[in-house]
Formats: sequence, C-alpha cells, structure tokens
Amino acid sequence: MFHDRNEAAILLAEQLKDYQGKNPLILAIPRGAVPMAKIIADQLDGEFDVVLVRKLRAPDYPELAIGSIDESGWTYIADHAASVGADSEYIEAERQQQMATIRQRRAQYTPVRSPIDPAGRVVIVIDDGLATGATMISALHGLRSRKPARLICAIPVSPPETLRKIQPLADQVVCLDTPDNFRAVGQFYVNFPQVEDEEVIKVLHK
Repeated sequence: MFHDRNEAAILLAEQLKDYQGKNPLILAIPRGAVPMAKIIADQLDGEFDVVLVRKLRAPDYPELAIGSIDESGWTYIADHAASVGADSEYIEAERQQQMATIRQRRAQYTPVRSPIDPAGRVVIVIDDGLATGATMISALHGLRSRKPARLICAIPVSPPETLRKIQPLADQVVCLDTPDNFRAVGQFYVNFPQVEDEEVIKVLHK
C-alpha cells in the first residue's frame, strides 16, 4: 500500500536516480500522475510536461477501456472491444469525443507554449498505476515515433499481465509492485483523491 501519490512518486524517483543530472523529460498522463511527475522531475533535476492520451470507453461501462487514442489520433483497440459491444461505428464516435477532450485539455494545460519536444531526450512516462494499460500503450507509441534517446515507463503498480504488454514498448519499465489480486489502481493507495483540472493547471503553470 502507498500512503498517497506523493509517497509513490518519491519511491519511483529513488528507482530512477540513475537519470539524475541527465536532464530527463518527465511526462505525466493526466490527471492523476501530474503531481507525481512534478515531484519526480524535481528529484531528478529534469523537465516536466504532460503527454495527452485518452482511453476509449466501453459502451455502458465507461470505467472499462476498450482502447486508447493519442494526440496525433493514433488509436489502439484492445482485443476485447467487440465482445463488450464496441462496433466500428461506436469506436469512431468515441474516438471523436476523446480527441475533442484532448484538444480542450491541451488548450487548458499549455495555452502559451507547445509541448516539450522529446526528440533525443531521456523520456520517462509516469502514471499512478496501470489497469488495462491502454493509455500507456498509446503514450509510449506516440512518443516512440518522436525519436527519444531512451523511453522509460515508470508506475507504482500494475497487474503482471498488463506489465507484459507494456514492456516491449519501452526501453525500460520501472514498476514498484505487480500484485496478482489486482482489481483497481485505487485499492493500493490509502489516500487516492481525484485530481482535478484546476490542480493540473496550477502545477503546469508553476
């Protein structure tokens, strides 16, 4: 159990200390990972930004990811999408809705600058935990196409089968715990409050 996201971030930073002094680019998947990524960037003397990806939600069950989409529009569709009723028409409508959210968040989060270019950088992608791994898959895919020098995925907790899906997409995966009894990311935190847009904007604008 982690007390909160701050504790998880400090523990991750300890595992990533080899990158201290190498000006790593720490990218958070909003919203929960944003305060964590800021702590890790400060610990490693790196830069901090967000990578915008969104999960595609299952029909009638929005907590279940059937895939994900990145800022370029590249889309990952999970094998189970059809079995939960997501046909091609539904998926396209969901893609359009999530792309609209991505554009809105980019306008909110970094209104006066472009995203930091990951090309040639050590890039560390942070989330507060993985469940299906869908959004992390899109984040890593999109970043790989932009040619970072090294691409690292760092998370506090993930089910083992999700971690196996993620590992081929990154040069290194740092995960603090891979429990078999995984139901949801929040079960591994004592305090796991929702992170709102206002907090993300405040952290990014500091």
